[in-house]
Amino acid sequence: MTISVHAPSAAAPEHGPARSTAAVHAETVVSLDSPVDLGLTLGPLPRGRGDPALRIDASGAGAWICRRAAATGLTSDPGAAASGGQDNDNGTARQAVTLRCDQLTDHDVRVRAWAESTEAAEQALREAPGILGANDDWSSFDDLLHQADDPISAALRRVRRRHPGLRLPAAGQLTEQLVTVVLEQKVTHDQARSCWRQLLRTYGEQPPGPAPEGMRVPPTPKGLRGIPSWQWHRLWVQPPLARTLLQIASRGSALRRLERTPARTEDVADLALRLRQLPGIGPWTAAETLQRTHGAADLVSVGDYHLAHVVGEALTGRRTDDAGMLRLLEPWSGHRQRVVRLIGLSGFRPTRYGPKLAPEDHRRR
Repeated sequence: MTISVHAPSAAAPEHGPARSTAAVHAETVVSLDSPVDLGLTLGPLPRGRGDPALRIDASGAGAWICRRAAATGLTSDPGAAASGGQDNDNGTARQAVTLRCDQLTDHDVRVRAWAESTEAAEQALREAPGILGANDDWSSFDDLLHQADDPISAALRRVRRRHPGLRLPAAGQLTEQLVTVVLEQKVTHDQARSCWRQLLRTYGEQPPGPAPEGMRVPPTPKGLRGIPSWQWHRLWVQPPLARTLLQIASRGSALRRLERTPARTEDVADLALRLRQLPGIGPWTAAETLQRTHGAADLVSVGDYHLAHVVGEALTGRRTDDAGMLRLLEPWSGHRQRVVRLIGLSGFRPTRYGPKLAPEDHRRR
C-alpha cells in the first residue's frame, strides 16, 4: 500500500464543502484480492442514517468517517486536551481524522485522510484496510456451504453469490464502539440514535479537512468523564447506562491496549470474556462491539430483543429463543455471525406482532 502525503490545504475534494482550517492530506488505494462492497461492509458501523461520525453515500459507493488515529511522540494541544479533543496514552496523542472512502472497482477503494499531523493521517490510512474488511477471510465458510447439500445451506449459498463483496469490518476504536453499543442497551433504536447524535453534537470535536457539515469526531474518554450527570439526563441516557459509560471512560488506556488483540476467533472470544468483567457489559454488548471492532465472525448477539426470533423463523419457520438460535447455528460454528449477516441480506422479513414500543420521554422532568 503506497501512501501519498500532500501539504496542508483547505481545498475540498469533489465531495462536500471545504473547511476553513487547513489539514495534512494523505491518500492511498486499498486493493483487495477478492471483491469488496463498500456499502455492505461498512453498513453495521453507522448508528442510523444521521450518525454524525459515519455517513455512507446513498449509492453505497462512498463514505465519510470521523475517528481518531494515534500519533506517537506528539503531545496534545493544551486547548484541545482541555475540551476533550485529544487523549494521551503513554506519550501517544490520538488526533481527530477525517476519512473519505470511494469505491473505484470491485477490488479497489481509494481512501483519503485529513488530520493535523502527517503521522496521524498516515496511521489512519494504515488502519483503513481493517475498516474495509481486508483481513476477513470467507474461504472456509464458502467451502463449508458448498460441501453441504441441505436446503438451508443452498439458500445461504444463493445469498452469498448475490453479495460476494460482503465483508466483516474490523474498525478498531474499542472505547468508542463500546459507547455506541451501551447507548443501545434496553432502549429503542430511536432513543439510542438520538442519544448518540446529541452526544456528538454537544461534545464531539469538529473534524479536520472537508467533512460534510454536521459531522463530528466522537469525544475522548477524558471528554466523557467531564460530562455532568444532569447532562446525561438531558441526552436521554438513563442513570445505569451513564454509570457504565463512565466506567468505560475511566478504563480508556486499558481498552486501547485490548484493542490490539488479534482478530482470530479464539482471541476474540477471550476478549469478549474480558470485556464482560466490566460492570454493565454483558454478552450482547461484548458481541455487538467486537463484531464492529474486530470483525468477529463467530460472536452472536445473544440477548438481542429480536435476533433469536428472526434467525429461528428464517431457518425453521418458527420463532425461537437464544438457546434455540445457538443450536440452529451450531453447524456453522466459527462462522455464526456470517450466517446472521446473510440472513439479514436475504430479504427475509419476520412476522410482526403488535405495535412498536413508544417510550415516554422524561428528559424535561
